[in-house]
Amino acid sequence: MGPVVATAVSGTVLIAAGAFWLSFTSLADLARRSGITPEQAWAWPLIVDGIIVVATVAVVALSPSARPRATWYPWLLLASGAAVSVAANALHAVIAADAAVPDVVAAAVASVPPVVLLAITHLTVHLTRNVDAATPPEPDGPTPAPAAPPSEANAVDQRAEAEQLRLDGMSNRAIARHLGVHPSTVGRWLAPIDSTPESATAPTTRRSNESQPT
Repeated sequence: MGPVVATAVSGTVLIAAGAFWLSFTSLADLARRSGITPEQAWAWPLIVDGIIVVATVAVVALSPSARPRATWYPWLLLASGAAVSVAANALHAVIAADAAVPDVVAAAVASVPPVVLLAITHLTVHLTRNVDAATPPEPDGPTPAPAAPPSEANAVDQRAEAEQLRLDGMSNRAIARHLGVHPSTVGRWLAPIDSTPESATAPTTRRSNESQPT
């Protein structure tokens, strides 16, 4: 992870933590005002805002590979959690707002933290997932050394084998496949053999026939 991406991820985590804290305190106070004991009031905002985080991670994790029908439930949870959190924060702002502040303004301000929490969680998951996909995996073991080029002695052995295979009647292409070399290499090795004319003995035979009396 590069420094730019690390800074972006750190910033999104800090913003998400701040948005979660603001929404948490508002929802906890609303839970206490609604009759939930102070010892249990902290659980209500944890459930409401926690489902936003979990559902966002589930949606992003399932999106690349899952079918659309497989993601409808995480999307439903995400939309429901966001709607409840925004509505509850706005309701708390109306109940606890200062009289000098209009209710609409108080509700709009209180709705910002849950919306930011939803957006920033989605962004954080996207950042971490895309960085992991772009980073090539490191090999488990030591990097293998590059294969050494064939030695000169090995080339001589291959040439001798190629000549023997050619004498056995194998074609150049078949010899190249057998030795794992290019057909042009085999042709270069066997050039002296191919260049020997089959009629080299013909003049001798002809001269021998002509020397015999008719």
